[in-house]
Amino acid sequence: MLELVKAGTLRDQAGPAERAGGLRSFGKSPEKTEEKSRPFQPDWRVLLPLGALLVVLFAHQSLPVHPGYKVKQFPYFTNLLYILIAFFGVLAVWSLFSPKRREKLAYKSWFFGAAFLLLGLYDLITIKLNLIPSLYFPAPERIIAVFLKDWLFLIRCLVYSLRLLLGGFFLGAFLGVVSGTLIGWSPRWNYWVMPFIRIVGPIPSTAWIPVALVIFLKPTDASLFLIALGVWFPTTVLTSSGIMNVQKSYFEVSSTLGAGNLRNILSIALPAAAPNIFAGLFNGTSACFLTLMAAEMIGCKFGIGWYINWQRETLAYPNVYAALIVIALTFSLLISLQFRIRNRVLNWQKGTIRW
Repeated sequence: MLELVKAGTLRDQAGPAERAGGLRSFGKSPEKTEEKSRPFQPDWRVLLPLGALLVVLFAHQSLPVHPGYKVKQFPYFTNLLYILIAFFGVLAVWSLFSPKRREKLAYKSWFFGAAFLLLGLYDLITIKLNLIPSLYFPAPERIIAVFLKDWLFLIRCLVYSLRLLLGGFFLGAFLGVVSGTLIGWSPRWNYWVMPFIRIVGPIPSTAWIPVALVIFLKPTDASLFLIALGVWFPTTVLTSSGIMNVQKSYFEVSSTLGAGNLRNILSIALPAAAPNIFAGLFNGTSACFLTLMAAEMIGCKFGIGWYINWQRETLAYPNVYAALIVIALTFSLLISLQFRIRNRVLNWQKGTIRW
């Protein structure tokens, strides 16, 4: 308070011109003022994806096709390169006027550039040099052709698989959180159930396929059970571990204030164990996809796993690679969605733990 009074006295003693200059410069450093006066600030790193795409396009257009490459050719890879060049060109221009967009694009530009160069290298060793069998390693243009011609059927298979995947995931996640909470909270549940989990849990879900087919009459029910089992084990183990690691003093203080066991579990144990629970769900998501691929091959007549097995038997490997790309994109989207939910739910822990 004393410093504020002194500052006000000195300001009153200053002249009108000095006060006006001080008000204009208050809270503004010369560097920030100079930065705001500039209309845009370029960053050469945002041009790395464009440079890589231009190199790939030049190699694809200038180098001749290998004489031993007898597969039908398509212009789809060239068209894709033109689309990507236009897209990243727009992003580069946009980044000139958006510091936030420029920072993100500059940070990811090395990855994008390396990915495009690897794509060009794959195109080079398949259609230009013919170093690997084209039957099992199709050129990028043939994989793109599958998306253009078979996209509707791929979407139908994906929707069918997502029904199984999400149903089994939510069932396994719910049972995993419940069983993990009981094991981590109650010594009696820990005594009786934990040895069973240690014996049964590490067994891969796919190893239970013969048993599931005997217990369940429908292959879809067996697939749902196997997917839920794959999520249940990591969620149970990590949830119980997170609850057992909560400081006992929290529960003592809460009990002193009159909270019961249910209130302690819902208000203290589960929020404190939330990072472990999300880690279990992330691991369960990976197990979901692994189990889904095997589960759809045991009797399901539809789905992305069934599609891969069907195309593999007919030696249609471009379709196999297209389905694998669909699975990779779907898995990435689901994991990104889980990360966003985790960041929103655990926003109160931001700054205390490293994500």
